[in-house]
Amino acid sequence: MAIELTDELIALERAAWAEQQEGRLTVDTAARVQAAITAHAAATGQGRYDVERELKRRVRHPEPDA
Repeated sequence: MAIELTDELIALERAAWAEQQEGRLTVDTAARVQAAITAHAAATGQGRYDVERELKRRVRHPEPDA
């Protein structure tokens, strides 16, 4: 089963990843991402861990355009 992610969730993770790369990730930003992951997983019936893993993979290690 493919993990479904929303554009909003991807945007939140991209912002958090950018902050982390710049050494300025805040607890508030990290908490917003975690809350969004948890809510999305619950709403879609997907595992929270699976959603988080796929989200980080897509943001941090995107596949090159074909």
